[in-house]
Amino acid sequence: MDSNTKLEWTALEYEEKERGNDWFWALGVIVIAGAITSFIYGNFFFGLFLIIGGILLGVFAVKKPDLVFYELNEKGLKIRNRLFPYANIKSFWVKTNIEKPTLFIKSERLFMPIISMPIDPNHAEEIKNAMLSKNVPEEEMKEHVSEKIMDSLGF
Repeated sequence: MDSNTKLEWTALEYEEKERGNDWFWALGVIVIAGAITSFIYGNFFFGLFLIIGGILLGVFAVKKPDLVFYELNEKGLKIRNRLFPYANIKSFWVKTNIEKPTLFIKSERLFMPIISMPIDPNHAEEIKNAMLSKNVPEEEMKEHVSEKIMDSLGF
């Protein structure tokens, strides 16, 4: 990547899943049964926590994903308005042998240090070359177990 080149792409924040009425009925039954059981055993705080959590889960389930802007430039990787300078990226991995190619970066963040983002298959080699040209080490990474669990639950 030369000094004036930048790579830009957009992708959905997450893959939108179609959820039928059965999914919401199952959520409601599980939350209500758990809350009633908690109330029976005198654990009112946990019962209330289950109800609030169930409502929030339902709200997030119907929320449409935002379109996220990504930019790889001379300074680093920009995700929305946040810049991750190359110096703060510990390593990266471009995974292309899957249905949706993904860029993983390991940042210096303490909470969730590995960030994954979908990429256009046509940009994969350019992204890899740009990262390597900035001396960012390449290290094989994969999505976190919690992401796989959420995916199997329909999120």
